Amino acid sequence: MGKIQYKQRLKGSQNMRLRLLLSTLSSTPIIIEDIRSEETLPGLRPYELSFLRLLEEVSDDCSVEINETGTKFKYKPGIVMGGRHLVHDCGTLRSIGYFLEPLIVLGLFGKKPLTIKLKGITNDYKDPSVDTFQKTTLPILKHFGVPPEGLELKIVNRGVPPKGGGEVILSVPIVKELEAAIWFDEGLVRRIRGYSFSARVSSQFENEMLHKARGIFNRLLPDVHIYTDHKAGAQAGQSPGYGITLVAETTSGCCISADTAVYRGGEEEDEFEEKKELSPPGDVGEKIAAALLAEIEQGGVVDSTHQGLLFLLCALCPPDVSKVRVGKLSPYGIEVLRHISDFLKVKFNIKPDPATNTVILKCVGCGLKNLSRKAS
Repeated sequence: MGKIQYKQRLKGSQNMRLRLLLSTLSSTPIIIEDIRSEETLPGLRPYELSFLRLLEEVSDDCSVEINETGTKFKYKPGIVMGGRHLVHDCGTLRSIGYFLEPLIVLGLFGKKPLTIKLKGITNDYKDPSVDTFQKTTLPILKHFGVPPEGLELKIVNRGVPPKGGGEVILSVPIVKELEAAIWFDEGLVRRIRGYSFSARVSSQFENEMLHKARGIFNRLLPDVHIYTDHKAGAQAGQSPGYGITLVAETTSGCCISADTAVYRGGEEEDEFEEKKELSPPGDVGEKIAAALLAEIEQGGVVDSTHQGLLFLLCALCPPDVSKVRVGKLSPYGIEVLRHISDFLKVKFNIKPDPATNTVILKCVGCGLKNLSRKAS
């Protein structure tokens, strides 16, 4: 074997997932150093190590070398294999949502369709909920030619911090390549759908939360429906909590979402977050409704949480023009654009639209093809 040429030397712990995802997609070996080297607890966090293990589980010939302090590692991507009956424990420091987005994109370019059981936290307020992935993230893929057959996220058990206990099963089909998207008509909101849950608490918490949220939306449009999902026993996970995900569906097929969860925090939570988690259900319902209205007001075909995924899918398309509209660029969206330029050499043309206070982005995709999939 020849010596590995590490083409990218990166510093710090920022955007670790994104860097590893782009490294894998572009087959670019990387070195990341100075990972929290100045902090009291230096090095990689347990959830980052868990993500590296997940990459090893779904790939073949992938190698990771970490130094003793965890402040530097070398990553050589392998071939994404996919496969069925895989299981990964995501731990309880970050939710399953942290692992889902990169896993969905990688799964599309695997050798075989992917089916994996993920265990851990299904709902918190740091990462998008599994309901958001189910109702908003997966539908985005159809705009890029991903077939709905075989694309599914099934919620088996709920789990909130600090102990988790949630379980989901993700299925992702493989594609030969994506399709370029011209997607800049966000349309008008035609209905609101909500998905609330309660686990190891009274269902009254859930009812209060959705009643307040629905009260705000009913003044604006008639078609508002919030589904409830009260869990008990093993399906409720190991910690008490409740939460809600709201989705605005538009006339042009866009889904804009906002979500949150309420629970008693673990030992690492600070005082401010502790108070935030213990908000009364009525207040939670009103706040999440206001958050969704703010996302709708921003405009664009996706909400701010999904900007990074949207830009990445555009960049992975064949060498054809993709054109999309978003609201104000989110800080993470901007980071994704920078990393896409570094790894995939795709540059976006960014043009503000003063009439709608939105931004239109155009790019020519890098033409990523799935060369590892089995020939039919």
